Amino acid sequence: MSPNGIPNAVKSYLNGYSVHIQEQVVALLEAGKTKEWLTKKYPQAHNLSGTKGLYDFAMEIKNDFMRSSPPISKVIYDDKIHVINNALGLHTFVSRKQGSKLKAKNEIRVASLFRNLPEPLLRMILVHELAHLKEKEHNKAFYKLCCYMEPDYHQLEFDLRVYLTHRDQYGDIWT
Repeated sequence: MSPNGIPNAVKSYLNGYSVHIQEQVVALLEAGKTKEWLTKKYPQAHNLSGTKGLYDFAMEIKNDFMRSSPPISKVIYDDKIHVINNALGLHTFVSRKQGSKLKAKNEIRVASLFRNLPEPLLRMILVHELAHLKEKEHNKAFYKLCCYMEPDYHQLEFDLRVYLTHRDQYGDIWT
């Protein structure tokens, strides 16, 4: 429990939000209404549990908004990514030497626990990682690009953080 009465789980996922917002989430959690609130907004999980479907979904977003950005060689679910380390997904840049040339490949890895998320929340994670193709830092230009690709980006990010808080306390929703 933090000094202002906000549970640490809420603090960790909703740290950047105002105390008023955090208190509202705590009230929803304590009343046991977070699942109801989330499933009303997002009734079912996506059907992209395989690597091929995830890759195609990411490429569709990339081709719609970022045609000229570097190609992506791989988009996968990764069991090794832990949300505890503040990572929902990872954008990695792998350099390999082939003969006298240096080959660079971009990869996107999404935490495996998101295999059963609703599609809008998964899309938000992919948009975030795709934005890193152009903007490496989380700055104003980065978030502007995220909002260009997904106009509801900030609301979806908040909803995902509420879900993660719920998951820590009560377990998964969309299994």
